[in-house]
Amino acid sequence: MKMPISKSRTPKRRTISWIIFGLFSIFLCLSMVGGIAVFALYLQIDRSLPSVEALKQYHPPLVTSVYSADGELIGEFFIERRYLVPLEELPPYLIKAFIAAEDTRFYEHGGVDLIGIFRAMLKNIQAGEIVQGGSTITQQVVKSLLLTPERTYMRKFKEALLAHRIDSSLSKNEILYLYLNQIYFGAGAYGVEAAARAYFDKHASELDLSEASLLAGLPKAPNRFSPIHHIAVSRERQRYVLQRMVDSDFITFDEAREALAKPLQIAKSKHWALKKMDYFTEEVRRQAETRFGRDMLYQEGLIIQTTLDLKAQRIAERALDQGLRELDKRHKQYRGLHVNVPKDDWPGTLRILSQSNGELEEGKVVAGLIVEFDANSRTISLDLGAAKALIPQSGWQWAQVSNKRAEKIFRSGDVLRVKLGRRQEQDIWIGSVEQDPGMEGSLMSISPVTGRVICMVGGRNFEKSQFNRCTQAVRQPGSAFKPIIYAAALDKGYSEASILIDSPITYYDHSVKGSWTPSNYDRQFWGPILLRKALIHSRNVVTVKLLESIGVNYTINYARQLGITSQLTPTLSLALGASGVTLQELLTAYSTFPGQGERVEPYLIEKVLDRYGNLIEEHQVKREEVISAKTAYLMTDLLQGVVREGTGTKAKELKKPAAGKTGTTNELKDAWFLGFTTSVLT
Repeated sequence: MKMPISKSRTPKRRTISWIIFGLFSIFLCLSMVGGIAVFALYLQIDRSLPSVEALKQYHPPLVTSVYSADGELIGEFFIERRYLVPLEELPPYLIKAFIAAEDTRFYEHGGVDLIGIFRAMLKNIQAGEIVQGGSTITQQVVKSLLLTPERTYMRKFKEALLAHRIDSSLSKNEILYLYLNQIYFGAGAYGVEAAARAYFDKHASELDLSEASLLAGLPKAPNRFSPIHHIAVSRERQRYVLQRMVDSDFITFDEAREALAKPLQIAKSKHWALKKMDYFTEEVRRQAETRFGRDMLYQEGLIIQTTLDLKAQRIAERALDQGLRELDKRHKQYRGLHVNVPKDDWPGTLRILSQSNGELEEGKVVAGLIVEFDANSRTISLDLGAAKALIPQSGWQWAQVSNKRAEKIFRSGDVLRVKLGRRQEQDIWIGSVEQDPGMEGSLMSISPVTGRVICMVGGRNFEKSQFNRCTQAVRQPGSAFKPIIYAAALDKGYSEASILIDSPITYYDHSVKGSWTPSNYDRQFWGPILLRKALIHSRNVVTVKLLESIGVNYTINYARQLGITSQLTPTLSLALGASGVTLQELLTAYSTFPGQGERVEPYLIEKVLDRYGNLIEEHQVKREEVISAKTAYLMTDLLQGVVREGTGTKAKELKKPAAGKTGTTNELKDAWFLGFTTSVLT
């Protein structure tokens, strides 16, 4: 009997098995290839990541600070306004405020907070807008210090890797130190110390809870939350930070409420490069940049100690301003501001005046709006915006032009400048009419022994003109140049008792077919005269003859020896100071007289330290003997005679031995006085 034949199922099972095996093998291979690819990509990204080790040597751009001789800060130079502050100097609540605002799980996560990201996502969905970010403090350090600001998934991946590495390599306090010194707070302030100074004019260590919580809210959006421009929005952000601190058990509810209720005193200044001593600090900046380079000056946080005497500087500024104003008033040419405000616009104008005038104090020149002119008392009534002022007749009489009646000069609604005198009542000042002088000047004092610049006022108003008239203005010195000629004559055999002839003389220049007849200021001639008397009374004709006698080229070389570097014209008019020089040059030349024949170079920078306090440079006084001590002594005696009985008798008001020389030019376009005692040359 034949058995039926059935088909075997074995081949089909084998086929399915092979298919499954093949698919698994392919999957395994793809997984391995993918893993290798991902690993290779990771290695590639890893190699492209910046080193975290660099953060251990944190070296950010810092502010270069300039100090006066007595240690007061007078100037700053920077690209990023930043001051490093150790974490231990900061109040604990300030640090907690930033943690509450930016990263409440800072001490719990490893650089990237997945829980925080998820929580922020939910809150943003609930609010319908972005109210909370997911970046940790560590990630913000990465963004600021290690990566570019581009927004891509690759960059976020790199950010996460670096944040994890930083958290593994640095302590939490080290990360906070980097964060609080690096981040931007708006208003040009980088780091919490700069922010404290910018917004509250105090150090970060001095901030209270209210101020600290406001600053902690700024890094998220510095411009949007700026307390300078958007105080209401800034206050709302502060409320959020304080609430987060309460939620995190960093402070109590009562502490938060008290901090929120406290009024904030936002600093008024918006210009962080200090302008206390403008011309002086600008000259320091120019010299420092020449010596050290721009990058080092603006980024390396140098400490520059200068020679400036702040008290002397302030006196010099007031003296120059007062002198120019008094000289301007002698011309009795009142120019006014030529602004008349319609009565409907007075309220707005007064608000502007109140802001622009700032804090009122005796001696300050401010702007005021004329309310009325009282014809009976001859008094001008002014509104300064924040106070009132009265100007009696004695305070405006100098300004009365021609035959105009005062009522027509000082009209209701006119804006004029007034110098504040004494305060009569709480909000009423007695003042005098002022105007900006139509002339300029400069004043500079140095030590004739060392060359130390004690003060430097390069002009009346640095904001209007940065041109430094001490170092840059080449002006004709007039008779102030004569001491150089007389010193040259003494060194060539003349004496104080030498007889000179003060008589008319005419010089002919055949090359131009012209002639020159020098004259004296009083248009008189004194005949035979002692050399001593000729200098004391500044006789022009005698000086021209003396220059001719000793030689023009000899005198020019002599002037170079004393420190004059400007181009001097080799003509006899040099005797009358017809060739321009700078004030600093002439001071250098004069320094040889009280310096017993030794010349010193004026200097402003005493020493320079790096950010760590290490000495980079210190000035070494260099004295060079350029004339004999005998000649220097004789010249000092001659110039003392100028003060005692000559053209400089006004200096006798100092009530101490002084020497000096005046100088004026044609049409009185320039007027000079250089004087000295044993300790100061001005």
